[in-house]
Amino acid sequence: MRPIFKISESLGLDTRSILPYGHYKAKIPLDAIRPQKGKLIVVTGISPTPAGEGKTTTAVGLAQGLGRLGVNVAATLREPALGPIFGIKGGGTGGGKALVEPQDEVNIHFTGDAHAVGSAHSLLAGLTDNIAQRGHIEGFEPTGITWRRVIDVEDRALRSIVTGLGGPGNKPVRESGFDIVTASEVMAILSLTTGLDDLRARLGRIVVGFTKDRKPVTAADVKAVGSMMSLLRTALLPNLVQTTEGQPVFIHTGPFGNIAHGCSSVIADQMALGYADYVLTEAGFGADLGFEKFMHIKVRSSGINPAGAVLVASVRALKFHGGVPVKELAAPNPSAVRDGMANLTHLIGVVRSFGLPVVVAVNHFPTDTDEEIKIVQAGCTSAGAHSAPVSKVFEKGGEGALDLGEALIDAVKGEQPTITYHYAKDATTKEKVLAVAKAVYNANDVRWAPAAARQLQRFEDLGWGKLPICVAKTHLSLSHDPKLKGLPSDYTFEVSDVRASVGAGFIYPIAGTMMTMPGLPGNPRALDVDAHGNIIGL
Repeated sequence: MRPIFKISESLGLDTRSILPYGHYKAKIPLDAIRPQKGKLIVVTGISPTPAGEGKTTTAVGLAQGLGRLGVNVAATLREPALGPIFGIKGGGTGGGKALVEPQDEVNIHFTGDAHAVGSAHSLLAGLTDNIAQRGHIEGFEPTGITWRRVIDVEDRALRSIVTGLGGPGNKPVRESGFDIVTASEVMAILSLTTGLDDLRARLGRIVVGFTKDRKPVTAADVKAVGSMMSLLRTALLPNLVQTTEGQPVFIHTGPFGNIAHGCSSVIADQMALGYADYVLTEAGFGADLGFEKFMHIKVRSSGINPAGAVLVASVRALKFHGGVPVKELAAPNPSAVRDGMANLTHLIGVVRSFGLPVVVAVNHFPTDTDEEIKIVQAGCTSAGAHSAPVSKVFEKGGEGALDLGEALIDAVKGEQPTITYHYAKDATTKEKVLAVAKAVYNANDVRWAPAAARQLQRFEDLGWGKLPICVAKTHLSLSHDPKLKGLPSDYTFEVSDVRASVGAGFIYPIAGTMMTMPGLPGNPRALDVDAHGNIIGL
């Protein structure tokens, strides 16, 4: 690794102003943000599968490849969450020879941003409980609190809890629960905010509960905003690290991809775009979730328009969408690849429907055959992709992304594309959901459960009906049903519930059951420390 001062210097940042956290990472002050000069490229993927698609690895490797081509490039990525690191997913810094460094520090604690979010969230919970118990807001009782607590480990025992046990001083007894830190609305707010004043305003709009006559109670009402700001003032600053080949990477915020928008921060993109000619930013999950929300929520609210997209796919994942069990994905199966292409070609169309050119990165695995790769490439160009070069960044690092880098440069040359959206800002929530369900999820219609429809009406009565939507659904299918692979069609999209993140600035309809506190697997990931203090097993 190169000292972080060398990385910031290569980007053109004033090294005297950065805030180093050790030798290899630093925070960048907000006054370093400059007007945009670079092209923003969003990296997305097909619907995720157990085979893994490799979006982060591709984003990091592509940054390395562009660097080898002499391009002034930076990447902006989400911060990995501790829960998945000790669960199934493991680290979130890429793989093979396409890594973000120092990967042990990025994955474990980093600069403390996630801890600051958890602390601010929990402080708001404590202040809310205190206000309600003491009756400082007329009609607001502990039973009216809706704000849950968070913790950054996967602990299924905390999904549903009972508070208030232990005597009259702790009353009343009520049900509540914990979510994982990435699911906190505070994390979503931090990701979308543009500065201290905007952060203050958004925090103040957080709804923590309702009075007896159903009036919302906010973080501003319980006088929590200033204290939360004191915990988040440093977490607001983006973090600078590097790839294994020395390209700058901004890692900042990590909102949940299911119930939030699953993207890195607006501030990190603004920072990077003022210094790099190309900025690669990643959207969580597939193009039906992360990319759609990236466009309708992050891009639309920030005014930062992308110049193009890279859509990551793999032969193995396409076989899975073609009906092949996980244990048989290594065997050649051109027929299954053709069947699975329906998912990829639909999502190419989704990206293009926003007005963006798209390059498909075919993430190479050793078991891929030439015949299977040719099927993918031919299908992608027929569907309107600019091209579909093979990416070998896991095996070769930047060298394995030279073709992908050249294809991307060619795809986004020329004028900034005109962005189109699937719904008008002033459309109703139901109109917005229907538009996304038809265009992105390939559904015929939307059915709202009666309780969800009633709740939506209450939100509209409170003046929240014009907020953008952030549909919470499974990432394992284009539809609301995780069992439906490939390209589901001729079905009705089912909305079971609806909630509001007023501080973050969106309504999130829920399709199916959304888990905001994952559980650990049968064999959690085991890490350790060697005799020199280095983390092993990551």
